[in-house]
Amino acid sequence: MKTLLLGFSLLITSLTMIAAEPAPVIKDFGYFYNVAKHVSDLSQTQFKIAFDVGDGAEKGAQNNHINSLARFINMHVAHGVKPENIQLALVIHGSASVDVLENSFYNARFDTDNKNQSLLNQLLANNTVVYVCGQSAMHMKVAPEQLIPGVKMALSAMTAHAQLQQQGYTLNPF
Repeated sequence: MKTLLLGFSLLITSLTMIAAEPAPVIKDFGYFYNVAKHVSDLSQTQFKIAFDVGDGAEKGAQNNHINSLARFINMHVAHGVKPENIQLALVIHGSASVDVLENSFYNARFDTDNKNQSLLNQLLANNTVVYVCGQSAMHMKVAPEQLIPGVKMALSAMTAHAQLQQQGYTLNPF
Protein backbone atom coordinates (compact mmCIF):
# COMPACT_ATOMS: atom_id res chain seq x y z
CA MET A 1 0.00 0.00 0.00
CA LYS A 2 2.88 2.39 0.81
CA THR A 3 4.32 1.74 -2.65
CA LEU A 4 0.99 2.54 -4.27
CA LEU A 5 0.62 5.76 -2.27
CA LEU A 6 4.21 6.78 -3.04
CA GLY A 7 3.65 6.13 -6.76
CA PHE A 8 0.40 8.11 -6.73
CA SER A 9 2.11 10.98 -4.89
CA LEU A 10 4.93 11.07 -7.43
CA LEU A 11 2.42 11.06 -10.28
CA ILE A 12 0.47 13.99 -8.81
CA THR A 13 3.72 15.90 -8.18
CA SER A 14 4.85 15.30 -11.77
CA LEU A 15 1.52 16.40 -13.20
CA THR A 16 1.56 19.53 -11.05
CA MET A 17 5.08 20.40 -12.25
CA ILE A 18 4.07 19.88 -15.88
CA ALA A 19 0.93 22.00 -15.52
CA ALA A 20 2.88 24.78 -13.79
CA GLU A 21 5.25 25.28 -16.73
CA PRO A 22 4.06 27.89 -19.22
CA ALA A 23 3.52 26.88 -22.82
CA PRO A 24 6.45 27.77 -25.05
CA VAL A 25 6.19 31.12 -26.81
CA ILE A 26 7.88 29.74 -29.93
CA LYS A 27 6.06 26.48 -30.69
CA ASP A 28 7.99 23.39 -31.88
CA PHE A 29 11.35 25.15 -31.51
CA GLY A 30 13.65 26.39 -28.77
CA TYR A 31 13.72 23.44 -26.42
CA PHE A 32 15.58 24.00 -23.15
CA TYR A 33 16.14 22.45 -19.74
CA ASN A 34 14.38 23.77 -16.67
CA VAL A 35 16.92 24.89 -14.08
CA ALA A 36 14.95 24.95 -10.86
CA LYS A 37 17.75 26.37 -8.70
CA HIS A 38 19.77 29.14 -10.33
CA VAL A 39 21.32 32.41 -9.18
CA SER A 40 19.85 34.57 -11.95
CA ASP A 41 17.34 37.14 -10.69
CA LEU A 42 15.11 37.58 -13.73
CA SER A 43 12.19 39.37 -12.08
CA GLN A 44 13.00 42.83 -13.45
CA THR A 45 15.25 41.86 -16.35
CA GLN A 46 14.83 43.45 -19.76
CA PHE A 47 16.79 41.91 -22.60
CA LYS A 48 17.84 43.66 -25.79
CA ILE A 49 20.19 41.25 -27.54
CA ALA A 50 21.55 40.78 -31.05
CA PHE A 51 22.47 37.33 -32.36
CA ASP A 52 24.85 36.83 -35.27
CA VAL A 53 24.41 33.86 -37.64
CA GLY A 54 26.78 33.36 -40.54
CA ASP A 55 26.76 29.59 -40.97
CA GLY A 56 23.98 28.25 -43.14
CA ALA A 57 22.08 25.05 -42.53
CA GLU A 58 22.41 21.98 -44.71
CA LYS A 59 19.94 22.35 -47.57
CA GLY A 60 16.46 21.45 -46.36
CA ALA A 61 17.51 21.42 -42.69
CA GLN A 62 16.74 23.77 -39.83
CA ASN A 63 19.47 26.24 -38.87
CA ASN A 64 20.16 25.47 -35.21
CA HIS A 65 21.89 28.82 -34.77
CA ILE A 66 18.57 30.55 -35.55
CA ASN A 67 16.84 28.14 -33.18
CA SER A 68 18.99 29.62 -30.39
CA LEU A 69 16.75 32.70 -30.40
CA ALA A 70 13.68 30.53 -29.84
CA ARG A 71 15.49 28.75 -27.01
CA PHE A 72 16.42 32.11 -25.46
CA ILE A 73 12.80 33.33 -25.57
CA ASN A 74 11.20 30.09 -24.36
CA MET A 75 13.76 29.55 -21.58
CA HIS A 76 13.48 33.05 -20.16
CA VAL A 77 9.69 33.26 -20.34
CA ALA A 78 9.45 29.88 -18.61
CA HIS A 79 11.69 31.27 -15.87
CA GLY A 80 9.61 34.39 -15.27
CA VAL A 81 10.66 37.03 -17.79
CA LYS A 82 7.71 38.75 -19.45
CA PRO A 83 7.72 38.26 -23.24
CA GLU A 84 7.49 42.03 -23.76
CA ASN A 85 10.78 42.38 -21.86
CA ILE A 86 12.65 40.38 -24.49
CA GLN A 87 13.73 42.20 -27.65
CA LEU A 88 15.97 40.20 -29.95
CA ALA A 89 17.67 40.98 -33.22
CA LEU A 90 19.00 38.42 -35.65
CA VAL A 91 21.72 39.40 -38.11
CA ILE A 92 22.11 36.86 -40.90
CA HIS A 93 25.11 36.82 -43.26
CA GLY A 94 27.38 34.47 -45.17
CA SER A 95 25.99 31.09 -46.19
CA ALA A 96 23.03 31.59 -43.82
CA SER A 97 21.67 34.22 -46.23
CA VAL A 98 19.72 31.56 -48.12
CA ASP A 99 18.06 30.41 -44.86
CA VAL A 100 15.86 33.53 -44.95
CA LEU A 101 14.51 32.87 -48.45
CA GLU A 102 10.72 32.64 -48.63
CA ASN A 103 9.75 29.00 -49.11
CA SER A 104 8.76 29.22 -52.79
CA PHE A 105 12.14 30.75 -53.70
CA TYR A 106 14.00 28.32 -51.46
CA ASN A 107 12.15 25.37 -52.97
CA ALA A 108 12.80 26.56 -56.53
CA ARG A 109 16.52 26.86 -55.75
CA PHE A 110 17.07 23.71 -53.66
CA ASP A 111 14.08 21.47 -54.53
CA THR A 112 13.11 21.20 -50.86
CA ASP A 113 11.21 23.31 -48.33
CA ASN A 114 12.83 25.94 -46.12
CA LYS A 115 12.68 24.41 -42.64
CA ASN A 116 13.49 27.83 -41.15
CA GLN A 117 10.40 29.71 -42.35
CA SER A 118 8.03 28.68 -39.54
CA LEU A 119 10.69 29.43 -36.93
CA LEU A 120 11.47 32.84 -38.45
CA ASN A 121 7.78 33.72 -38.75
CA GLN A 122 7.28 33.00 -35.05
CA LEU A 123 10.39 34.97 -34.07
CA LEU A 124 9.23 37.94 -36.15
CA ALA A 125 5.85 37.78 -34.37
CA ASN A 126 7.59 37.83 -30.97
CA ASN A 127 9.68 41.00 -30.67
CA THR A 128 12.47 39.88 -32.98
CA VAL A 129 13.86 41.90 -35.87
CA VAL A 130 15.71 40.03 -38.59
CA TYR A 131 18.31 41.58 -40.87
CA VAL A 132 20.14 39.91 -43.72
CA CYS A 133 23.50 41.28 -44.79
CA GLY A 134 23.05 42.95 -48.18
CA GLN A 135 26.63 42.13 -49.15
CA SER A 136 26.16 38.42 -48.44
CA ALA A 137 22.70 38.41 -50.01
CA MET A 138 24.01 39.88 -53.24
CA HIS A 139 26.88 37.38 -53.25
CA MET A 140 24.44 34.49 -52.66
CA LYS A 141 22.02 35.89 -55.28
CA VAL A 142 19.25 36.61 -52.76
CA ALA A 143 17.05 39.55 -53.80
CA PRO A 144 15.00 41.59 -51.28
CA GLU A 145 11.71 40.42 -52.81
CA GLN A 146 12.73 36.78 -52.18
CA LEU A 147 13.01 37.20 -48.41
CA ILE A 148 10.55 35.84 -45.87
CA PRO A 149 8.11 38.72 -45.22
CA GLY A 150 9.41 40.81 -42.33
CA VAL A 151 13.10 40.07 -42.95
CA LYS A 152 14.93 43.32 -43.73
CA MET A 153 17.87 43.83 -46.05
CA ALA A 154 20.70 45.76 -44.36
CA LEU A 155 23.58 47.34 -46.23
CA SER A 156 25.83 44.87 -44.45
CA ALA A 157 25.95 42.74 -41.31
CA MET A 158 28.57 45.15 -39.97
CA THR A 159 26.17 48.06 -40.50
CA ALA A 160 23.28 46.21 -38.82
CA HIS A 161 25.40 45.35 -35.77
CA ALA A 162 26.73 48.90 -35.44
CA GLN A 163 23.23 50.36 -35.59
CA LEU A 164 21.84 47.76 -33.16
CA GLN A 165 24.60 48.60 -30.68
CA GLN A 166 23.67 52.28 -30.97
CA GLN A 167 20.08 51.26 -30.16
CA GLY A 168 21.21 49.54 -26.95
CA TYR A 169 21.44 45.92 -28.11
CA THR A 170 24.21 43.79 -26.67
CA LEU A 171 25.80 41.04 -28.74
CA ASN A 172 25.19 37.46 -27.64
CA PRO A 173 28.57 35.70 -27.79
CA PHE A 174 27.10 32.32 -28.77
